[in-house]
Amino acid sequence: NICLRCTYKSTRGRRRTGKMGNFGLLDRGVVKLLALASLLHCAAADGKTLVLLDNLNIRDTHSIFFRSLADRGFDLTFKTADDSSLSLIKYGQFLYDHLILFSPSVEDFGGNINVETITSFIDGGGNVLVAASSDIGDPLRELGSECGIEFDEEKTAVIDHHNYDVSDPGEHTLIVADPENLMKAPTIVGKPTNKPVLFKGVGMVADPDNPLVLDILTGSSTSYSFFPDRPISQYPHAVGKNTLLIAGLQARNNARVVFSGSLDFFSDAFFNSAVQKATPGSQRHEQTGNLELAEALSRWVFKEAGVLRVGAVTHHPVGETTPPAAYTITDLVEYSIVIEMLSEGRWVPFDGDDIQLEFVRIDPFVRTYLKKNGGKYSVQFKLPDVYGVFQFKVDYNRLGYTHLYSSTQVSVRPLQHTQYERFIPSAFPYYASVFSMMGGLFVFSVVFLHMKEKEKSD
Repeated sequence: NICLRCTYKSTRGRRRTGKMGNFGLLDRGVVKLLALASLLHCAAADGKTLVLLDNLNIRDTHSIFFRSLADRGFDLTFKTADDSSLSLIKYGQFLYDHLILFSPSVEDFGGNINVETITSFIDGGGNVLVAASSDIGDPLRELGSECGIEFDEEKTAVIDHHNYDVSDPGEHTLIVADPENLMKAPTIVGKPTNKPVLFKGVGMVADPDNPLVLDILTGSSTSYSFFPDRPISQYPHAVGKNTLLIAGLQARNNARVVFSGSLDFFSDAFFNSAVQKATPGSQRHEQTGNLELAEALSRWVFKEAGVLRVGAVTHHPVGETTPPAAYTITDLVEYSIVIEMLSEGRWVPFDGDDIQLEFVRIDPFVRTYLKKNGGKYSVQFKLPDVYGVFQFKVDYNRLGYTHLYSSTQVSVRPLQHTQYERFIPSAFPYYASVFSMMGGLFVFSVVFLHMKEKEKSD
């Protein structure tokens, strides 16, 4: 990378000397080309992440987590949450792809950033990672409410008198969360492990009317959220399994948000700490599972995992290679679709056995599973005996993956008059009845004409 500012200064210096002839004009053209290349690089780059901190010391206390992001190619920009130069949008374009809020106690964001700006960032497809604490301020509380998450009051903490660490100072707020309390979704929380997780922070509750909220890590049945230094005088904000320690959200535009009630969860101290429940006979682990879980969550929320896309979609009658202008009822049709998943920066074929295809007019007339055939999914089926405008529709919405949707519109016409069968098998009984009636009439006529009545005798 070349510093354009330094290049421009050196160019001006050479022009003043007058010894380079027209080289100054050439340098100015080079500078413009470099500036254009830099702009194109910035436009094409992704992974630009704005990190807002309560203070810059958090950069050192959480260095392992930030280093893991940098090693995976993220371009991190660290600023304090009250910096007056903060901006997410410039000239109608988002300046960053992702946002990390490690500033739980902020009361007002600096610059042009506020809760409305962050929600607009999410609506525009941006991803947000939020870490709170017992010193949570109003902006994070409002942001949680916008996403279906309700934080407990300031100065409250998650308390568990049965599942706290041996190093707890006595308030029982240093919680040991069992791996069994994690969501059963490896795409979000990573591969299963037996390491417990350390947590110290504020509790959350999910909006029951919001189906997009994900309960990633819940408290145990003995946990609750309240003020650690006060006797319980009212029903706690969250009790038992309803107490959320980590929650997530995948919006309908596939933007992802993760809320952690603990900023310490991502700290170096919690990553490297040994963990053991204070219950007698509990197993001691030399290291917590915080690092593995934090990396898995960051991969998911920043769309390094669980991202699907649709490739080539083809459909045609069986035995042909191109689709017709319009299908005919009862045609035998073959449909195929390519589905890819992002893995370690590369698009690879997705491996799934629960992908369905629907052939829809208003309601589905055909619903069938797609079978993997090489690098694509395909199926053969017979069109219904109904004509109209139909759609081949694949609507794949699974936990941990982006919403995959593909719709292809086709027309289905009735049979032409030359396509009908000469004799319809189902009409054979009627044909038989007609000919039997004709045969009966013929026999009756012969009998009637040749029958002679006996004359009456005296």
